[in-house]
Amino acid sequence: MQQLALISGADPAHALDALFVNAPLRDYDQRPRTNDYTLPVLGMAYIATYAQKAGFNVGVLDAEAHGLGIVETAELVNAARPRWAAMNLLAPTYEMSARIAANLDPDVALMVGGHHAKAMPDRVLADPRMTNLRALVLGEGELRVAALLEDEQRRRELPGVLWRDPLLGTRATGIPVGKPNPQMPGPDVNGLPYVNRAFLPQDPYQAAPTQTDRRLAVSRGTGLLKAAARSGHTEANIVGSRGCPYNCTFCGAAVSANPDLTIRVRNPENIIGELDQLHDEYGVTAFRFVDDLFLGLRRVIEEQMEAFTRHRIGERYVWDATGRINVLNRLDDHELDRLVQNGLREVALGIESGSDRILKAMDKRIDAEMTERVAHRLVKHGIGVKGYFILGFPGESHDDIEATVRHIRSLWAIADSNPGDVRASVFEFRPYPGTPVWTTLTDAGHNPDDLLAYGDVDLTEDGADESMRQRDEFNFSVGIQFGDVPLAKVRSTLATLTREQHQRNQNTQGAAA
Repeated sequence: MQQLALISGADPAHALDALFVNAPLRDYDQRPRTNDYTLPVLGMAYIATYAQKAGFNVGVLDAEAHGLGIVETAELVNAARPRWAAMNLLAPTYEMSARIAANLDPDVALMVGGHHAKAMPDRVLADPRMTNLRALVLGEGELRVAALLEDEQRRRELPGVLWRDPLLGTRATGIPVGKPNPQMPGPDVNGLPYVNRAFLPQDPYQAAPTQTDRRLAVSRGTGLLKAAARSGHTEANIVGSRGCPYNCTFCGAAVSANPDLTIRVRNPENIIGELDQLHDEYGVTAFRFVDDLFLGLRRVIEEQMEAFTRHRIGERYVWDATGRINVLNRLDDHELDRLVQNGLREVALGIESGSDRILKAMDKRIDAEMTERVAHRLVKHGIGVKGYFILGFPGESHDDIEATVRHIRSLWAIADSNPGDVRASVFEFRPYPGTPVWTTLTDAGHNPDDLLAYGDVDLTEDGADESMRQRDEFNFSVGIQFGDVPLAKVRSTLATLTREQHQRNQNTQGAAA
């Protein structure tokens, strides 16, 4: 079957022990995708790599990356005939995963994990579409998945592994025998093997040159950056840490939603080893740290940058990272210069709103003035800013949403007179189970079934097609007005900002051509 070639990383000459399935964000049989790039499933690839190192034949089927529909995905899994199918459950795509699971052959055992499985395990276990479900893994899965592949009966002794007793219909839970292994729920991040990129069909990838690359070629002047300004970088995504110390009320990574999770940062030498391996094997010269908060603790920034300086990373690579505004606010000009010298190209910031009232409700521990000051200092140093924003947050008023629009346009104006750029990525609010705001909403009387009714939003009628957003991803809604602003107004505002950002992108590309 030619479609089996879409399975990444497996040895086709031997039977599959496990096929890790990333569900599509929507059913592409119903509406084909517009864009052809999606973020790689690094968490799934970490688990697959660990299982492979343990001697199992495993593969990854990234249905989102390949734009597959529900039926086609299930048929492909059945044709591959793995002992186990494994899924990462996310709230907005849970229905996609459940529909795939319902179409799996009965002899394919199913294991699941992910944020949604952790937040609502009993709901998942009780779903009649999950009849093949034999293990639900709470938290990080590397060690426990490998143990399950070795022997399904080991689930009885694995902490944080659940299943439904077939006779009693009750939840069954693994109980460790003897002294439990503390690394089972959260492994040593420095002891894990580097991700085998064979499991990722779109990573590394060849990126087109950006306006930021062209500006850097002028301002920093290295041979690497000048070459990238002409032909772009070969880029790869990477994880530098696990966990987040903050408690933003809307976020699945909020510390209150993950009380069992210990925050762990990879040793700088371990990270640099992976950078160099990716360069040697694939020619990668640009990296994107996609963990929750790579630049989120000052002591970690100092430790990483000392090693980056020693290894002359900035002379060889550029990199993008997630950052925390209140932490970056405390860095002095010398520390920002050091980030630049070490190759920082762009930092992604959870700005979220231009209204201090809403920022307080989100528990962001920042205000709009701080965001503007930090963004100004970053772009002045030639560091790009990608700002994430949320519209339609619970309690948001018309004045709040207008404050966000003014804030975004003010940040664009600042960028126009500085070397660094500002990109705005704006989304409609949607609640995630397990987060603080989910508890607030359900306590206020919202029905969980209504809060879980995610649907993808097509903004084409508002004048913003998906090609403007460059990715089909994460444009979801549960169709509920949570604040004072009607959904139609939220979406028309989102579309307006999307069009304006798209026009800015076109203008900068045209100016550099």
